Amino acid sequence: MADITASMVKDLREKSGAGMMDCKKALGETSGDMDAAMDWLRTKGLAAAAKKSSRTAAEGLVGVAVSGTSGAAVEVNSETDFVAKNAQFQDFVREVTQIALATGDDVEALKAEAMPSGTTVGEVLTNNIATIGENQSIRRAKRLSVGNGAVVSYVHNQQSAGLGKIGVLVALESEAPEETLQTLGKQIAQHVAAAFPLALTADGIDPEVVEREAAIAREKNADKIVGKSPEVAEKIIKGPVDKFRRENALLTQAIVHDGKTPVADVVAKAAKEAGAPITLVDYVRFQLGEGIEREASDFAAEVAAASGVPQKKDEPTPEPTA
Repeated sequence: MADITASMVKDLREKSGAGMMDCKKALGETSGDMDAAMDWLRTKGLAAAAKKSSRTAAEGLVGVAVSGTSGAAVEVNSETDFVAKNAQFQDFVREVTQIALATGDDVEALKAEAMPSGTTVGEVLTNNIATIGENQSIRRAKRLSVGNGAVVSYVHNQQSAGLGKIGVLVALESEAPEETLQTLGKQIAQHVAAAFPLALTADGIDPEVVEREAAIAREKNADKIVGKSPEVAEKIIKGPVDKFRRENALLTQAIVHDGKTPVADVVAKAAKEAGAPITLVDYVRFQLGEGIEREASDFAAEVAAASGVPQKKDEPTPEPTA
């Protein structure tokens, strides 16, 4: 039997898209013959993942889980919304979220963790791609913890327990009663889901985002700053920029429940009523597919291609008949 080296396994994994253990087994079954190993993987339906991995996956589910004073959110993508309703896919997202809750939120490290079955997350993901028939990926994960207090979760339009399109975690540091923290946390989490803050505080907003807003303010106020000194011009655009920062930082946003009270004041009121300080220390908001560039689909061309009659380029669309 040929010696199976780590380099051979790596090469086959990159070529096939299959899991490491599957590649090692395939090489063992075929005495190290790379082409035969590729065929072996294909017969098992495992190499199919390679072709599917190039397709855009912007659907799927966000999972959230909380245990004690820690919480985790994970986004797992698929190509279509149909997969999100698949029990196998839902169980996978739920299990991966529990693993992130226990071990951390580094995605690559997460893929190397063992599932309850003993197989790694990455290998199960590859197998799911092959068996379900769509490209899937673990896009991101985030874990929050507090020393004392609560991490509260919320799923908007929950599809199944702990799974949906928007998942939110809110971390509150406090010795206030659990009931108070859960009520406050749920209120803030609902706000986060609806209001989409960019950061916890105004200073936490990405400087590039703030600079883009400043450029917009300069453009809008161009007639007011013509001929003005740089110092005066900056004062003119400071108002709109400061307003943008206030409206996009969680603590200074007006909570959606009444549209006027800053979130920081809602927290302060709850703390006063509970007789104990409460600090909103962090939050997570994962919205499914956020920021993923989706490929445009030409349905007519797809149907034509499937029928074996590809649409001609620049062919005029026939006029409808009466």
